[in-house]
Amino acid sequence: MNFNDYDFIASEAFAEGLDEADDLNFSGRFHKIPGVIYMDGNSLGLMPKDAEDALLSAVEDYKRLGIDGWMGAKTPWFYYPESLGARMAGIVGGYDDEVAIAGSTTVNIHNMLATFYKPSGKRAKILMDELNFPSDIYAAQGHVRLHGLSEDHLVLVKSRDGSTLLEEDIISAFTEEVSVALLPAVLYRSGQLLDMERLTRKAHEKGVLIGFDCCHSAGSVPHRLHEWDVDFAVWCCYKYLNGGPGASSGLFVNRRHHGGIPGLPGWFSYNKDKQFDMSLEFEPAQNAGAWQIGTPNIFSMAPIEGSLKVFEEFGMDNVRRKSLHMTAYMMFLIDSLLAGEYGFSIATPREPERRGGHVGLAHPEEAVRINACLKKHGVVPDFRYPDIIRLAPVALYTTYHEIWKVVSAIKGIMDSKEYLLVDSKREVVA
Repeated sequence: MNFNDYDFIASEAFAEGLDEADDLNFSGRFHKIPGVIYMDGNSLGLMPKDAEDALLSAVEDYKRLGIDGWMGAKTPWFYYPESLGARMAGIVGGYDDEVAIAGSTTVNIHNMLATFYKPSGKRAKILMDELNFPSDIYAAQGHVRLHGLSEDHLVLVKSRDGSTLLEEDIISAFTEEVSVALLPAVLYRSGQLLDMERLTRKAHEKGVLIGFDCCHSAGSVPHRLHEWDVDFAVWCCYKYLNGGPGASSGLFVNRRHHGGIPGLPGWFSYNKDKQFDMSLEFEPAQNAGAWQIGTPNIFSMAPIEGSLKVFEEFGMDNVRRKSLHMTAYMMFLIDSLLAGEYGFSIATPREPERRGGHVGLAHPEEAVRINACLKKHGVVPDFRYPDIIRLAPVALYTTYHEIWKVVSAIKGIMDSKEYLLVDSKREVVA
């Protein structure tokens, strides 16, 4: 299929034709839920069959080898964080030794801030934004407190419209008072993609270290973290990377920071050749593995290995081209079928270079109830307070016909007004 062709038609037959022409439909490689159209891969990706195989293989290694699995497993557990990191490096644009799989996103954020946030004199602030994922902000608040500093040492760039950020506003906040900046690659509500290359260049011009939370971009948007000279990055592996609930997370540390002492060292941060010498003097690994802390969670890492196999076959450039085509098609259908009296708007930027992998569909009054109705129609969407229904057509396993059926279902819900019969209280896990 030519994914550069955006000449869409709002008909079901056209959607079916797109699927027939799609030579990159890997949906058969995933465990799709029967009777369900899954639009929540930006929160928890579906399970690749290869991920199931990799997990079962790790279980078999444990059953067969016991402790000898650390060196004798098919992929030795002792080196798993680095070996998986090397395979994931191409997805985020790092060198093999700049990426490791370890911990959780928030733990990795704490480690990065503990390493790179070194308030000194006038340069003592952390720069973030008010649309950032709350966990990131909680972590930054904690580090400001740990340094005995006041809350105004965490600076949050304001949004002008409540959904997106202007790079110019961020750049103007790179002052001589800022020590480190931590920004999202893709905003979790609206799906806006920030210009990471430009922001990194401007931060460094002002003497600011900069890192990115790539949770909503890794596996959906290709990055070139090393080429852009990003200092550090973190991401989860259970969204677009399909590693399963609670999958271990990813981290990137630029080579020019290797050899330094991580802010939160642990025994798996140690030089692996000497780790079992049990010396009381810390010697960091000379790669991104130094930003591990404790023993890796093998069963939370194994599915990532299987998922990476799918990515290696599909290719990140193909993921991005198809993802942009699918989100453009979804927005076209929203414009065609839901424009006018229904009250919807699209919070996601229209420009391809400014959007990630999901579409934020906003409804000012009834987003919660519309979201609930979609579930009754066999669609799994995702609600984000106060008014966003997130819909993620994932390039690896979503079909164009499914996109058509989702937008058609929303139209039917609005026409019938069935949302008025639904409780307006959102679920605990929205």
